[in-house]
Amino acid sequence: MKKFLLTLGFVVASAATLIAAPAKRAITHADLWLLKRVGAPVPSPDGKWAVFSVTMPAYDAKDQSSDLWLVPLDGSAPPRQLTQTKGGESGADWHPDARRIAFSAKRDGDEAAQIYVIDVAAGGEAERVTALSTGARSPQWSPDGQHLLFVSDVFPGALDDEANKKAAKAAKDRKYSARVYEGFPIKYWDRWLDEKKAHLFVQEAKAGAKARDLLAGTKLAALPGFAGKEGETAENLPATWTPDSKAVVFVARTTRDRAAYASTPTQLFSVALTGDEPVQLTDDKGSFDEPAFSPDGRALLATHTAGGDGKTYHHTRMVSFPWPFAAAKRANLTASLDLSVVKFVASADSRTIYFTAEAGEQTKLFSVPAAGGAVTAHDVPKAGCLTGLARGGDVLIANYDSAARPAEVVRLDVAAASFKALTRFNDDALAALDLPAVERFQFTSARGRPISNLLVKPAGFDAAKKYPLLVLMHGGPTPQFKDQWGIRWNYHLLAAPGYVLVLTNYSGSTGYTEAFGQGIQLDPLKGPAEEINQGADEAIKRFTFIDGSRQAAGGASYGGHLANWMQATTTHYKALISHAGLATLATQWSTSDAIYHRELSNGGPVWVQNPIWREQSPTTYAGNNAKGTGWVTPMLVTVGEQDFRVPDNNAYEMWTYLKRLQVPSKLLVFPDENHWILKGENSKFWFAEVHAWLAKHLK
Repeated sequence: MKKFLLTLGFVVASAATLIAAPAKRAITHADLWLLKRVGAPVPSPDGKWAVFSVTMPAYDAKDQSSDLWLVPLDGSAPPRQLTQTKGGESGADWHPDARRIAFSAKRDGDEAAQIYVIDVAAGGEAERVTALSTGARSPQWSPDGQHLLFVSDVFPGALDDEANKKAAKAAKDRKYSARVYEGFPIKYWDRWLDEKKAHLFVQEAKAGAKARDLLAGTKLAALPGFAGKEGETAENLPATWTPDSKAVVFVARTTRDRAAYASTPTQLFSVALTGDEPVQLTDDKGSFDEPAFSPDGRALLATHTAGGDGKTYHHTRMVSFPWPFAAAKRANLTASLDLSVVKFVASADSRTIYFTAEAGEQTKLFSVPAAGGAVTAHDVPKAGCLTGLARGGDVLIANYDSAARPAEVVRLDVAAASFKALTRFNDDALAALDLPAVERFQFTSARGRPISNLLVKPAGFDAAKKYPLLVLMHGGPTPQFKDQWGIRWNYHLLAAPGYVLVLTNYSGSTGYTEAFGQGIQLDPLKGPAEEINQGADEAIKRFTFIDGSRQAAGGASYGGHLANWMQATTTHYKALISHAGLATLATQWSTSDAIYHRELSNGGPVWVQNPIWREQSPTTYAGNNAKGTGWVTPMLVTVGEQDFRVPDNNAYEMWTYLKRLQVPSKLLVFPDENHWILKGENSKFWFAEVHAWLAKHLK
């Protein structure tokens, strides 16, 4: 009897365990979309806290919110919410006393975003300290804590805010709606460029103080080619205070007016708070970016990407100049590492530079002596990627994510080659989901190149079953597929209905040697496509659970170009998906927001009749339709009307060919989307259409 009771108890306990731990399930679009999105951490100077943004997504944009949060870097307490407002905050920066935080936000009563300051130690509401009609963003405290540096977009020739108000009123009162241009570029990503330019401002860090435009009236700002760096949403002027708080070093370009026919590198400049003419520190064929001083003030650090040699790709390196500045004494700190630097930060004692770099299918941590020397790889993380590397005191922090986990804030332990999670906003939601870790395999291409690939299995994977294959093709072409979370083409959501994914990092992908990144030049579509097809064949040969008779392929941007090339040149796939893809190289060149690098890639301008322009354009092979060797594969074509990088006319041209050739096809046009499908309901619809298209043709 006693034995029976013990056995019964074991059965009951086992049943209870099963009830308490339900089987994990495949991810849905709602799961993906509603996961919290954690921004890059900004540590306090004393190394005790980090501030970061958290976005609470919603399908209806008016229900979405984004606020600042705080977390102790020793992990002694969970994060706490710092702001609770309708509008989001950006560009958080700590005061040197580690008590106050400046950030940019558009709040009630603001016609444009302004700089606010909140006292974290004392508590209370944030105080607005700027009041410019042109708005303010990207604040930075001076080292002495007395001033704030920030960016604002101003009208040409305007010397103060009153002049900007007058210019804005004149523009608003115009009776016509025409955009008028004399130069190039005229647009960027999803916005038309106007006459305003980004300028640097300085203001005493208190409400009511007058902001001063450091570039107003200067010869530099008056140059026809003066500009900052174009970002996805605005023009930027990456900048840093000099150690004595008396000047600012910043990045700008002077040749943007040549963008239609030449490279336009960014250079380093300095400008004193006294309002003198800015001084150009560098004059290089390559581009400098992300200037920062070492903590001891003896070195100016920056990233540098070579240029001017006709190559379409170079690794980004890390360089150091002595301060006071001496251009001739520039040191390339990462010359010995054949990888591209992403983000760097100097140690508190200024002796070591820590940085992240793309390494294989990851972004990992490295270091190098500030005086120069051998680069050390720290093997952090073991899987996944680090982004947003930063230092507070002696503490290194970053975001960590992987293909199975969205980004969270982590504290790095360099000595132990590990990290500790400081935030866990999505743990509960992820616990219910089956998100298998990505796997890797490599093969040697027909051209003798080592080609790396990621393999993604669907939820509930059973090795005894046979799964259709979905081949994804990444954009760029210079990015790569990484072990990293994504929303727009989320690996696991695409695999959810029961597909195995193969993601091939073809020639031209970053994360490998510089020569590999340059391997796509003069071979924009054909070579990479062949490597992708070889990757699919190799996966089918190696993995018995892949059904080689059921294959589909898809991609966006450059991946969309490749999908269109596959349409024209192969019957390898039963279905294709093309988002933001070109139909001809010439059409994309002539309508995009950026053109000169395409000439370098294809061996010269269109009119010299370099064979590449025709031989590697999908529409050239429309005749393959009659032969059954191309232009016969069912195809889903999608595009955003606000896309200026691969304008929608490319999709319409592709669509015309598909209909004329009677290829089974479907077109999705999103009037309110740009290069990416960013709105919740649009994203849900797009994924549903993709899944339906695959189901229809892969059964």
